[in-house]
Amino acid sequence: MKKGFFITFEGAEGSGKSTQIRYAVNHLRRKGHSVVLFREPGGTPTSEAIRRILLDKNLKEMRPETELLLYLAARAQLVREKIEPALQQGKIVILDRYEDSTLAYQGFGGEISLRLIEEFSRFVRGSIVPSLTFVLDIDTQRGLRRSGRGDRVEQKSVSFHEKVRRGFLQLARMDPRRYVVLSTRESVTEVRKKIEVKLDELF
Repeated sequence: MKKGFFITFEGAEGSGKSTQIRYAVNHLRRKGHSVVLFREPGGTPTSEAIRRILLDKNLKEMRPETELLLYLAARAQLVREKIEPALQQGKIVILDRYEDSTLAYQGFGGEISLRLIEEFSRFVRGSIVPSLTFVLDIDTQRGLRRSGRGDRVEQKSVSFHEKVRRGFLQLARMDPRRYVVLSTRESVTEVRKKIEVKLDELF
């Protein structure tokens, strides 16, 4: 059985993930690689329906525990329906957010036990873990201005988003072999080049 390669992109609101993901996918495809792109929450009809609930700005009273279970439900569907089959076919899977976002947002931000999140996550995704994670780091205030604060998560307090940012950076320090932290103080072009250099080293 062929084995694919799993890459995730992480970062706080307004970090420019979507732009860099698009560049990375195009770069790999130009090199002749078979690449599939998904987002979290989303990527399947079930997961997209859950996404609409999670981002609904009218649901302001949603508890972190509720968020956690909804994100995990969306992930369970995406992993089984899309990610696992693509990896078995030998494809490069690129995912916009994954387990690190759950740890950063519901763990560091929502103050749910990281150990509990990790236990639930193992149940949901099994052995499907990324081999490489890019973390785009951005100043919290700047990121929120760029995001527009349009959905329920973006509208959370600045202090919440500051904890999320610190969470991503702490996760990256714990496993420097998997994570590549990129400062968005650099230009979009410079960040893109660094991502492409790392991808070219791997493939």
